[in-house]
Amino acid sequence: WSAAVEAAPATRSRLADPGPRRAAAGCSVVPLAALVFGFLDRRRRLRGCAVRLGASRARAPEGTPVVEPLPIPKRPRRNRRSPVMREMFAETRLSPANLILPIFVQEGEADTPIAAMPGVSRVGIDSGLLREVREARALGIKSVVIFPKTPEELKTPTGEESFNSQGLAQRAIRSIKKEFPDVVVYTDVALDPYNSLGHDGIVRSDGVILNDETIAFLCRQAVSQAEAGADYVSPSDMMDGRVGAIRAALDASGFTDVGIMAYSAKYASAFYGPFREALDSNPRMPDEDWTVPSGKQTYQQNPANWREALMEARLDEEEGADILMVKPGMPYLDIIRAIHEQSDLPIAAYHVSGEYAMLKAAAQNAMLDEKAAVLESLLCLRRAGATVILTYYAKQAAKWLGEQA
Repeated sequence: WSAAVEAAPATRSRLADPGPRRAAAGCSVVPLAALVFGFLDRRRRLRGCAVRLGASRARAPEGTPVVEPLPIPKRPRRNRRSPVMREMFAETRLSPANLILPIFVQEGEADTPIAAMPGVSRVGIDSGLLREVREARALGIKSVVIFPKTPEELKTPTGEESFNSQGLAQRAIRSIKKEFPDVVVYTDVALDPYNSLGHDGIVRSDGVILNDETIAFLCRQAVSQAEAGADYVSPSDMMDGRVGAIRAALDASGFTDVGIMAYSAKYASAFYGPFREALDSNPRMPDEDWTVPSGKQTYQQNPANWREALMEARLDEEEGADILMVKPGMPYLDIIRAIHEQSDLPIAAYHVSGEYAMLKAAAQNAMLDEKAAVLESLLCLRRAGATVILTYYAKQAAKWLGEQA
């Protein structure tokens, strides 16, 4: 800086001696203006030189061009210069309070690892269930959703086990609410875990999934879950009109405070494979006299459509849904955003089993930084408009978020 200032002695001398200006009465102001502007310009250049000299302690690589600063008045990078700034100006935040932990539950005490979902198991209702909830709760996750693995001998083509008051799901709900009254329990309302044909609804012999007949059993299932203590019932079946029917059934049974998290935009997706393995709920063929569709495209949505998702969400809201869900999550960020902009209700996103499995596989093969990729994925779901995220990474994500705090 000193060397730079000494390079302008004439300028300093002229400024220090105002005598000539006093003596030149009536002289033009142009030389004075030129002198002042010349000084300011030189000071600006010298100051820039000094700043660059100071910054150059972190040297640029040899061969970097020397340039004058470009006339860019708006530089967004200024607000990204430090971790403190980036945290302050963050538009989206992720916390354990945004997460719901899905729990696969089975009879007995033993846990059964799910091969397609490393790190996830079906937990025994007599031991692992409460352990899982306790661990999640300690990490700040106070919401869980229950998925029962129904014993094969209890499955039927019409799925009556779904509304058995002593069924696996109902006992799991009561157990959680007794031990942890503050934990919010969500359930799954659909027939596929109980249906021997593997579909969310009752299958007619010609392969048609019966809509209104299915809804009759879905209503009984939802009421039985509410009686067990569920805070939210979550119809995932995608039958037309089921949200309104379930709302009416709950209200008629005195459960006006039990909410509905509707699977409003549930797509016929390839990303559900590991989940169906976990519950053994893939569609199947019973015999030659009964046609069973191999997929669920007649009731779940076409991945090619987005306007249809808006219509489904609008109908669910009109019928009394309290939360609107999009499933899967990451491949459908545009749908999450569109429904978020259409509705004032909370939006849920299901970070599904296939998304979990892909991240796990990539991390296990050293292709991704698991922590960074998972937290980015969940943050993107929040940024798109999701208030609630169902994810098998819930506990691990909560631990990572705690480490960052």
